[in-house]
Amino acid sequence: MFRGATAINMDDKGRLAIPARYRQSLALDCEGKMVCTIDIQQPCLLLYPLPEWQIIEQKLTTLSNMNPAERRLQRLLLGHADDCLMDKNGRLLIAPTLRQHAGLEKKLMLVGQLNKFEIWDEQAWHNQVSMDMADEQQQDFSNNERLQDFSL
Repeated sequence: MFRGATAINMDDKGRLAIPARYRQSLALDCEGKMVCTIDIQQPCLLLYPLPEWQIIEQKLTTLSNMNPAERRLQRLLLGHADDCLMDKNGRLLIAPTLRQHAGLEKKLMLVGQLNKFEIWDEQAWHNQVSMDMADEQQQDFSNNERLQDFSL
């Protein structure tokens, strides 16, 4: 499981280095094979180890091509999905179209989200965290059944 937010840099060729603490498990679990696609709700990318992405693909195959909303989801996620192979130095090349979608420059944040990573432009990440914190301080959890039972 991936957790934590790590500041990383992207080089001029669009490569980013996976933090050393994840490299061995990624090499063992998926031989460094990963899939990167867009997040359809946030200005970031989603980076999945191949076995986790295959679960997503299986779910996407159950959606109907005749339902416009379902087809749109397939088109966005699958149409932007790009295979990434971690090199011997732990680097991944992120496709230009994906970098453009998320507004990625040099300074990035790699954010663990259990079975995947989010890749954010560093400033966009800090802005999002600030907005999330402000929203959470305004929330009334009594209106959300799932969060009522959540305890830290």
